[in-house]
Amino acid sequence: MANIKSQKKRNITNAKAHERNKSVRSEMKQRTKKALTTGEEADVHAAIKRIDSAAQKGVIHKNAAARKKSRLMKQVNTTV
Repeated sequence: MANIKSQKKRNITNAKAHERNKSVRSEMKQRTKKALTTGEEADVHAAIKRIDSAAQKGVIHKNAAARKKSRLMKQVNTTV
């Protein structure tokens, strides 16, 4: 455990950010999985929107978002 006051505050801030990021990442994964199972255009659009949202919030890197979208579209197009 940290003894420095600023580090104690930073630990609390990090914990809050971790909880927010966890929910965003979870939502993104759920939407992606649903898009892959159903293959419907609306579900795919929702998944891409969540991926873009996570990248914009800084939860994932923009290149990681592009990679996830590319792989998602590739899988959706091969199954359809």
